[in-house]
Amino acid sequence: MSVSEIYETMDYGMAPESAADALAWLVDQGSRFGHFIDGAFTEPRDDFESRNPANGNVLANLTQATQGEIDTAVAAARKAQPKWAKLSGHERAKYLYAIARLLQKHSRLFAVLETLDNGKPIREARDVDIPLAQRHFYYHAGMAQLMESELPDAQALGVCGQVIPWNFPLLMLAWKVAPALAMGNTVVLKPAEYTSLTAMMFADLCQQAGLPKGVLNIVTGDGAVGEMIVNADVDKIAFTGSTAVGRRIRETTAGSGKALTLELGGKSPYIVFDDADLDSAVEGLVDAIWFNQGQVCCAGSRLLVHEPVADRFYAKLRARMAKLRLGNPLDKSIDVGALVDPVQVQRVTDLVASNTAGDVFTAGDIPSNGCFYPPTLITGLNPADSLMQEEIFGPVLVSTTFRTPEEAVAVANNTRYGLAATIWSENINLALDIAPKLVAGVVWINGTNMLDAAAGFGGVRESGFGREGGWEGLAAYTKPKADPKHLKTPAPMQGKGSPESGIDRTAKLYIGGKQARPDGGQSAPVWGKSGGLLGHVSLASRKDVRNAVEAAHAAKGWSKTTGHLRAQILYYIAENLAARSDEFAGRLDAMQGGKSGAKEVAASISRLFTYAAWADKYDGQVHGVPIRGVALAMKEPVGVIGTICPDEAPLLGLISCMAPAIAMGNRVILAASSPFPLSATDFVQVLETSDVPAGVVNILTGPHPDLAETMARHMDVDAVWSFGAEPLSQLIEQASAQNLKRTWVNNGQARDWYSTSGEGHAFLQASTEVKNIWIPYGE
Repeated sequence: MSVSEIYETMDYGMAPESAADALAWLVDQGSRFGHFIDGAFTEPRDDFESRNPANGNVLANLTQATQGEIDTAVAAARKAQPKWAKLSGHERAKYLYAIARLLQKHSRLFAVLETLDNGKPIREARDVDIPLAQRHFYYHAGMAQLMESELPDAQALGVCGQVIPWNFPLLMLAWKVAPALAMGNTVVLKPAEYTSLTAMMFADLCQQAGLPKGVLNIVTGDGAVGEMIVNADVDKIAFTGSTAVGRRIRETTAGSGKALTLELGGKSPYIVFDDADLDSAVEGLVDAIWFNQGQVCCAGSRLLVHEPVADRFYAKLRARMAKLRLGNPLDKSIDVGALVDPVQVQRVTDLVASNTAGDVFTAGDIPSNGCFYPPTLITGLNPADSLMQEEIFGPVLVSTTFRTPEEAVAVANNTRYGLAATIWSENINLALDIAPKLVAGVVWINGTNMLDAAAGFGGVRESGFGREGGWEGLAAYTKPKADPKHLKTPAPMQGKGSPESGIDRTAKLYIGGKQARPDGGQSAPVWGKSGGLLGHVSLASRKDVRNAVEAAHAAKGWSKTTGHLRAQILYYIAENLAARSDEFAGRLDAMQGGKSGAKEVAASISRLFTYAAWADKYDGQVHGVPIRGVALAMKEPVGVIGTICPDEAPLLGLISCMAPAIAMGNRVILAASSPFPLSATDFVQVLETSDVPAGVVNILTGPHPDLAETMARHMDVDAVWSFGAEPLSQLIEQASAQNLKRTWVNNGQARDWYSTSGEGHAFLQASTEVKNIWIPYGE
């Protein structure tokens, strides 16, 4: 097309980016790649091909890792880790800074290779992926520099196994590698088999930066290689990918002691209110769903439109879709490129073909060659329709309408996912009213797909757990400086005879603000150190857990109360416990023997004061992101937390678990100390006289294994903590995979409940979810 023809028609002219340099780099490498292990590339094998999805051309041949090669990579990382961690933060920062500078220096080369390998438009690789990857290394160079002063009690986990997807190959690498290296960990990373080439180029760049051998190791191959890494001798697994695979990883790592973060699927709502700037909302929607061909875990793939403007909005959207340009991703005038592989094209095709509801609109001419799929809009669906629930991971937008803000929230939250959400409204009061009500780790107001290294990214529910980026993301790559000891679980006392008090009393369960008999009608004796019968305790069953969960959900108003109110109630609990301190001390001494009861009661009262103090002071943050706006990191309650309380500290352990959770607005189900339960059942009377709303605290007694598994499998329990016997850790982590709830388990390690390790930020972090709310401002 000539310039005059372009002028006459006002059509886009082609603006192709040259692939010559990227192809030349591949040729210089022999167009064949081995692994990058211990600072060098291994001998390549032609095990599988990497193809350009836009035209099917073979770009390079890659090597499928064997078990032996995985073992070698992990050994190299293990050998290098102590020395890397002992470097000063400043020394590690210099390496990360050098990597960031080299990424800038070769940014065009990386962008072109990413487009060739992945199929995304060059504009996106050039303007989003590569700059954001650079940003992560710059940002985490600063984190490495500040680690010693700002995180003095933190240390590296060790060796991190990382498995990344094919939708953002270099960016996902940066998200995971940068914080891991900054904190002193070493890495074994597996890129996706479809898109390994920029990872290989990154390895070459690390050689140029002089990164010490073994600090970063990259192995290639299919899902079997990822499975080998998950099962390898590593200290942490970081995975981004499908929810199904994330669930298997949770089951596989259960009880291993490996740290785990999962960034999984999404079905993010894109909510348009009737007062929104509709033209801006349409442009935002183009970025939300057709960016990277919809192959984005946080894509705004569920459009929810306010009924009064639905017809007008759909008309504007269809008109905009008609102008989307599909084609050669290296053409800078292209809006939508190729899907990553024919397998993905077929998956999207099959999902759309299986749908029989709604009205379908497609736009754009599909090139005859390559992995292309047309931008698609399906309107008139119901929230329960399969395409409104299933992640399509392609350029397909599904839509429904709503009438009121309350209905918008209900429809938006009607999903098993919880990664991101978008709100469009010119009424900032309305937007900020809706944002906290959405079950999502990230909420964008009048914008979408805003991401930065300074703001944590991650989800809830079946979108996974953990955050990547920001201060909160560092928690995934550090652990406390401590010398943990193996937990010695106390055995219950044995005895015989009649009750010491002369009256046989059976302590009840505490559910929904009332003392309740166990559903199974069973109880067990509790003997004192001297062998006398102290009483009987109820044995809770699965149905009692069910009742407690229902009571906890009925008390959801507790999460909306102010920190000031929660602090007053915690102070009141402490006051009432102090008034009966001698009675509780005597009970503890009778159950356990010795004379430490008074000390435990005093520590329990102090702990209640600690979390009363924190209730209105554990603040969120305003992240310094590079936009004209703010990213608010809001700390929200997790929801319903089930806790296996420690056996060895019957009162202090129970209060140390209860107090931070309710201080942050959660509701709790506490499984009391199994051998010494009576101080927990006595504590019920304190709760009853301390203005604690019904259902906020529920206390069960009985064998921990039965209660732990039931709580971990329950779909309406949001997190489970365990400070009990070691086998419970594996049981809970395996059972939690059903809905991928958060878990915090001790893996058989003891905790000194009287020291600072028995309280503080670790408990507050476990009691909260971080929701990042992005708010651009200005005209």
